[in-house]
Amino acid sequence: MSAVLLDDIASLVTNDPAAGPGLLGEVRGAALVVEDGKVAWLGPADRAPACDAGVSAAGGAVLPGFVDSHTHLVFAGDRLSDFVGRMSGRPYAPDGIASTVAATRAAPDEILTANVARLLGELRAGGVTTVEVKSGYGLTVADEARALMIARQFTAETTFLGAHVVPTEYAADRAAYVDLVTGPMLAAAAPHARWIDVFCDRGAFDEAEARAVCRAGRAAGLTPRLHGNQLEPGPGVRLAVEIGAASVDHCTHLTDADVDALANSSTVATLLPGAEFSTRARYPDARRLLDAGVTVALATDCNPGTSYTTSMALCIALAVREMGMTPAEAVHAATAGGARALQRDDIGVLRPGARADLAILAAPDVGYLAYRPGVPLVAAVWKDGRPV
Repeated sequence: MSAVLLDDIASLVTNDPAAGPGLLGEVRGAALVVEDGKVAWLGPADRAPACDAGVSAAGGAVLPGFVDSHTHLVFAGDRLSDFVGRMSGRPYAPDGIASTVAATRAAPDEILTANVARLLGELRAGGVTTVEVKSGYGLTVADEARALMIARQFTAETTFLGAHVVPTEYAADRAAYVDLVTGPMLAAAAPHARWIDVFCDRGAFDEAEARAVCRAGRAAGLTPRLHGNQLEPGPGVRLAVEIGAASVDHCTHLTDADVDALANSSTVATLLPGAEFSTRARYPDARRLLDAGVTVALATDCNPGTSYTTSMALCIALAVREMGMTPAEAVHAATAGGARALQRDDIGVLRPGARADLAILAAPDVGYLAYRPGVPLVAAVWKDGRPV
């Protein structure tokens, strides 16, 4: 393949401290060379090598493509009525998931696949180049495997979330459902998943149940990640660190011991401000985590019940306005942080040898993502070195 020069870049975010100053490793007045789907060179524009073709960034900022490390895209229907109820004062409870489970079970593959494609198109248009997709709205052996097979058509980052909630048909026998998740359901799901997840919180799964799910998943070759500490303080964060989970997601209600545990581990704290926005709940304290040295990721949590957004830019703006992050920290969390949550070093960064997954903004600085909330600033997206 020919080498392509992307130039006229006002600010290039590399997330590589060797490339430039600050958390984002910024290079001002930059250019970047793409070849064979990867970054071949980057630096000041006046030092750029000759290339076979050129593309102008038109004075915009360029950054690594967003890495959305927490989504629930395989579902049918919506839950607008739940949202309207919450905006009228009704508190959030996870039992609303049951209505999405019923709609998803009843939907044919074609409907579910088309919905994932639609949402992925929205994510891509907003600058997301890597996305994780969970199951969790089937909660039967066949439906969980089906959800993962559909998700696998779009991404390699698929997560088995049979332990989302206990479905209504097992309400009187939780132990039997945990046995199903850790036995036949896991066996059917594991060939189509990289990760296993469990919702360890009030109204979902307790510590012992979550530990059993994670242990079974690891034994089947899946790496754990957890939903934890969203609704109240609890064991989710501590359990995630104990078992070496890649990430623990939500992290809204944390004790000092939780923060210390995260700071002394490799587990990423993935924050999901779209959920707090959509449930009128308290936002996580990102400043507290960052000041303690915790690795933080931002993700959309796109799902029909509590965060029906595909906008990483919105999540960045909320993180800055409501969670104590600087614009640079929020952008870093939405790119390099998400890559860490997926245990990837080839994305979320722009350096020679990394994948040429990037977003070009119609603005000269990534700070505009928070400064101009709600404005579609992503002018172009490249995946594997090609515009999409």
